[in-house]
Amino acid sequence: MAKVSSLEGDEGMTVGIKLIPTASRCIETTAKREYWKSVDAYLKKGIDDKDLEERIELLRVFLETADFGMLRRQSEEHIVTGKRVAFTLFMRNGEPVYEMTVDHASEK
Repeated sequence: MAKVSSLEGDEGMTVGIKLIPTASRCIETTAKREYWKSVDAYLKKGIDDKDLEERIELLRVFLETADFGMLRRQSEEHIVTGKRVAFTLFMRNGEPVYEMTVDHASEK
């Protein structure tokens, strides 16, 4: 599951992407699926779409640079206990940034 949101209040931040890994789909797989879904949507549009271009670029950089072993360890320790984990990706001053949040209300 991925969600696009507008991140305001911090100069240089435009597109925000929320990725939610699950017990059956790690953060890397979630990011890859969202990347290809975005590429497919861009190609189907047949016209330039700056938002989709930014989204694709952000996902590409995340996929190329993230330490997925570390991210899996960090997120899966929460997921296995029933907590909902979300990674929010965004650009800050031209640099890709991500934040991990844990929803403790999702505990069983």
